[in-house]
Amino acid sequence: MLQGKNVVLGVTGGIAAYKACEIISGLKKIGANIDVIMTRSATEFITPYTFQSLTGNPAIVNMFQSPKYWDMEHISLAQKSDILLVAPATANIIGKVAAGIADDMLSTTIMASNRPVVFAPAMNTKMYENPAVQQNIQTLIKRGYHIIPPKGGILACGDEGQGKLQEVSVILEELQKIYRQELQGERKDLAGIRFLVTAGPTREIIDPVRFLSNHSTGKMGYEIAEAIVARGGEVKLISGPSSLSAPKGADFLSVETAEEMFEAVKDAYPKADVLIKSAAVSDYRPKIREAQKVKKESREGEIQLTLVRNPDILLEMGKIKAPGKIHVGFAAETEKIIEHSKEKIQRKNLDFIVANDVTEEGAGFAHSTNIVYFIDQNGEYSKTEKVEKSAIAHEILDRVLEKKFPADK
Repeated sequence: MLQGKNVVLGVTGGIAAYKACEIISGLKKIGANIDVIMTRSATEFITPYTFQSLTGNPAIVNMFQSPKYWDMEHISLAQKSDILLVAPATANIIGKVAAGIADDMLSTTIMASNRPVVFAPAMNTKMYENPAVQQNIQTLIKRGYHIIPPKGGILACGDEGQGKLQEVSVILEELQKIYRQELQGERKDLAGIRFLVTAGPTREIIDPVRFLSNHSTGKMGYEIAEAIVARGGEVKLISGPSSLSAPKGADFLSVETAEEMFEAVKDAYPKADVLIKSAAVSDYRPKIREAQKVKKESREGEIQLTLVRNPDILLEMGKIKAPGKIHVGFAAETEKIIEHSKEKIQRKNLDFIVANDVTEEGAGFAHSTNIVYFIDQNGEYSKTEKVEKSAIAHEILDRVLEKKFPADK
């Protein structure tokens, strides 16, 4: 999402300043252009030349140093940027901006910017929890600034608690998500469309302490649901076990087994215009669910586990698919991706399928990125580069719109 875009990175004075180098590296991998603004305090932790060598652009510190643009430097950077990230953001810079103070290059550029501004705080736990700092953070949020909260852990000062700079991977993912949301602005092209989305794995119970499952985290489905809400759609998200938080604005239902998910989908399906089944549902379940834990001492040698087929949710929904409804499937494959996906499209009555090779690096389960094939009913397909799953979610929704309103193409 930030490929070819201009990111201004503000670095303030804290021990986490060195993490800015990792952020720059991550942004460069995405394909972004980076300008760095440093506070005076930041130069006590890392030199401007380090950032210059990483970005290819001079790091700006002094508000009155010779500008590399003909116009006012802070205005130029504010206008040039597509998004501005302050990481690490100290209590000082947060307080300055909240109070409307602009007395150095970074605070002045923030004040002159009408682009998204994102703060990733990092500081001592007690400082972060101080009511004044929390009030300043809330002030920034109310004014439309974005906050990527710090994580908990042992800080450089030895204290333990919230205050550590968030993981770089999380910062980059959130930065792209914020940029995408800002870019869409008032784009509400899914208003009036009702979606039913499934996500996550299922668990098939063996006994009270054991189950069969897979590596799915549910991230793809959750990203789809979040994108639907952002674009004004209505979404029912039915999820198997996941550590992810339910997207705000989604009608959320948690289930555990494939049979539970099947029943939930059947109940919700009549009201849906679009079914997107991204859940990795277990194909089989144990024939017998043991009431007590199976003790190895009570069994000699190997244990045989008899499995029976679970309902194929997408297949069953395809049988009752009404005209005008759109069905989107997912396929996690390891070989013959196109061939297998085409067969699934026909057999399950799908409009299109999103398939991926789970053996590819950066694709499949437990990644924030994916590499997918979009395969249509007529057999035409295209393949993405390795991109964030949030970007794939929006691509899926764009294709749904093309299917739903073909005359608008």
